[in-house]
Amino acid sequence: MAARCASAPRVESWTLRARRVGVPELSDEIHTEIERLCAAGDAQAKQRQFAQALPSYWSAWDLLPEPKVEWEAATWILAAIGDANFLSGDYVAGRDNLSNAMRCPDAIGNPFLHLRLGQCQFELGTLDRAGDELMRAYMGAGVDIFQDQDPKYLRFLQSKAEGVKAPKRPWQLWK
Repeated sequence: MAARCASAPRVESWTLRARRVGVPELSDEIHTEIERLCAAGDAQAKQRQFAQALPSYWSAWDLLPEPKVEWEAATWILAAIGDANFLSGDYVAGRDNLSNAMRCPDAIGNPFLHLRLGQCQFELGTLDRAGDELMRAYMGAGVDIFQDQDPKYLRFLQSKAEGVKAPKRPWQLWK
């Protein structure tokens, strides 16, 4: 499932204000347009039309004032772009966009961003970086973040680090 640009399930809420003190919030018009564009991208991503979702997300990105990476919305717009890149198999673009997202507010330490970046690194054969990012995802969210992912990512992480457990299956929850 693609990350939600405007309503990511991994955060309770996000705002379109800058991180720095004294920087004004976005105008209501820009805020509304970013929400509209993200919702359009999310709808396309939900239908697995990732290439069609990207122009909506990039249009939302273009509305952010410079420096773009200082706005909280930048984190989730780039997360949605990187997620769509990964899910469509464009691992180079996914790596690049998710790496840029890591420069945005509240990105470092976000398990979902580390998961997707690690998956892109894995697919590109950059295994040391993949291991680092996947471990950050595991440390931030536990094994559950791997629940709906291809098992190869968790198996890879288990081969790199001791003590990484597999997610419990529904019939194992009583144990």
